[in-house]
Amino acid sequence: MSRYDLTDFEWRVIEPLLPNKPRGVPRVDDRRVLNGIFWVLRSGAPWRDLPERYGPRTTCYNRFVRWRKAGVWDRLMADITKTHDGEVQMIDTSIVRVHQQGATAKRGGRDYCLGRSRGGLTTKIHALVDAQGRPIKLTLTAGQKSDIASAVDLIRDLPEGAMLLADKGYDANALRTAITERKAWANIPPKANRKDPICFSPFLYKARNLVERFFNKAKQFRRIATRYAKLAENYLAALKLVSIRIWLRSNESTP
Repeated sequence: MSRYDLTDFEWRVIEPLLPNKPRGVPRVDDRRVLNGIFWVLRSGAPWRDLPERYGPRTTCYNRFVRWRKAGVWDRLMADITKTHDGEVQMIDTSIVRVHQQGATAKRGGRDYCLGRSRGGLTTKIHALVDAQGRPIKLTLTAGQKSDIASAVDLIRDLPEGAMLLADKGYDANALRTAITERKAWANIPPKANRKDPICFSPFLYKARNLVERFFNKAKQFRRIATRYAKLAENYLAALKLVSIRIWLRSNESTP
């Protein structure tokens, strides 16, 4: 068993949530395929270097893409994260470099979430996490987009009475209004140029490091730390799979 493989606990949680196939040719072993996918995500190796113990690389890659298109990874994350602790939530972003393999996609009307700066091509991850630093919602933009670009969409389901923690990059009246409309509270440090007084608790703000810890955990997977995927949809699907793994590891370690 590879150290990247699903544990028995993780597999017991995931197996009932996978699609059923009562008819036709039996599907290749789901656990073996998922282990192969996680091996690629964690190691950062090309799909062609997948060890033989996981079966044909085309099987693992095709399953990853086919189930992404079918919304399986989205549903899996939704099912596993529905028990999140929503009383305190945190929002932040993180930049990832795009490898030259991920920068060769054909142009057109499609949004590849690629931005160019002095550091080269980048993609920005926007994440909303719960009070334990576990991801609830994720989205991508081009690297040069502002941190606040996707904030209103991410907090759309913020529960009444909840508190949102964010750094001063999110200090904008539009976002504060959206939070107030949800009957929630924004604990965001004011920018230096803000003239009107804002209620802010430095003590409660200390918990915001949990969202940064999430990014640190996610980037232990080399295909998250560097974007190799040409399509933004594939990179986001990989990020959601890694997020599912973070949730399962968190639950497994909880007594």
